[in-house]
Amino acid sequence: MAGDKAGKVAKMTAGKMTEMTGFSGRRVVLGVTGGIAAYKAAELCRLLVKAGAEVRVVMTAAATQFITPLTLQTLSGRKVAQSLFDLTEESEIGHIRLADEADLLLVAPATADFIARLAAGMADDLLTTVALATRAPILLAPAMNVNMWENPVTQENLARLLGRQGPAPVLTVGPDAGPLACGWIGAGRLIEPAEILEAAARLLEPGELHGRSVVVTAGPTFEPIDDVRFVGNRSSGKMGFAIAAAAAARGASVTLIAGPVSLPTPARVASRINVESAAEMGRALEAAAVAADVVVMAAAVADFRPAARAAGKLSRRLTPSETTLILTANPDLLARLGHGRRGPRPLLVGFAAEAAGGTALAERARAKLAEKRCDVVVANDISEAGIGFGAEDNAVTVVFADGSAAAFSRASKTVIAERLWTLLAPRLGPSSAEPLIKKTQPAASAARAARKKNA
Repeated sequence: MAGDKAGKVAKMTAGKMTEMTGFSGRRVVLGVTGGIAAYKAAELCRLLVKAGAEVRVVMTAAATQFITPLTLQTLSGRKVAQSLFDLTEESEIGHIRLADEADLLLVAPATADFIARLAAGMADDLLTTVALATRAPILLAPAMNVNMWENPVTQENLARLLGRQGPAPVLTVGPDAGPLACGWIGAGRLIEPAEILEAAARLLEPGELHGRSVVVTAGPTFEPIDDVRFVGNRSSGKMGFAIAAAAAARGASVTLIAGPVSLPTPARVASRINVESAAEMGRALEAAAVAADVVVMAAAVADFRPAARAAGKLSRRLTPSETTLILTANPDLLARLGHGRRGPRPLLVGFAAEAAGGTALAERARAKLAEKRCDVVVANDISEAGIGFGAEDNAVTVVFADGSAAAFSRASKTVIAERLWTLLAPRLGPSSAEPLIKKTQPAASAARAARKKNA
């Protein structure tokens, strides 16, 4: 199955290669770290060169145990840099020059060790030094054992990097889920080189969502019982945050309306509005949706709330009648938007968490399309172990109002978000856009010009 997927992605990329003009003349530093997935760096290097990029490869010492520098030197056409203390390498192209001249630093695979050292601000080898010194965007393609990927320390390190402010934004692509080299099955597999290439292209080419206003709701809502307790659900917000991050990476101006979650704001998200209850989310949504091109309702909004909120803290010593919890229905925020919409905008995308799979899941999604009067419904089976609420992975069925549909098999929520925007973006029509790194005077070109002037 993995081989079939790789073949399909490769064929797709071959057809799109001529369209990836953003790589022409761009300097990409390809960092390769020490994981079994390092062998895929050879194919990625080949694709980058074929797309027109000038590739300089930087390998860690551990990476050379999995793939030889000669292989990557042959594919890139340039000497592979490996050491901070190699006099020949430093005289030909020093580490600061590598950092200055990069239009993009792409690290594939990015191991847990490299992510940890980068998050800590370490510069103990050539690659971390270049990463710390560059002002170019840094794109990480993580690859590791599933338990290492899901370890809270790894996730905290990654969150620190993704939330970092400054001239060198850090973004990620993948990982994918599936059989791993270690024998485990789960998230942590390096995403295919062709998909890494497309993610890199989006940083250098005009963003397909540039100029678009996107609103994403994410996380649960907490409906207060008293000043201490609430009615809520197990939504972690990870799917909505991944969707917001993917839209921002493609150039959209993203407003993220977040329920009570402890996730950092994704890189380049323009605005984050924190809410707690469905009523608060509804007010924020009503204001933000007015100028939106797309509204993605990924939040798990509570269907019910207590009819009355008690002051203070209810005591267990109250009588049964006094502690009877009466619930009332919350407004259906998606349906309210759909029924109140005049014209085709905003494009409305709803989420449906259902305890059903297969054709039943698709049928329920289509029923919600009509009921809510939205354009797209993304449905997932919450009864399947390891996906949905609180998990790192998801598997969804996407149905459209025009009758078309697509199914995404189990993958990380980051990958699902990317694939969802690949489906949604063409439905918005053409848009004028500029790249994240402008060709007229990118940061790297400015640095080169300054050095020549001072020489």
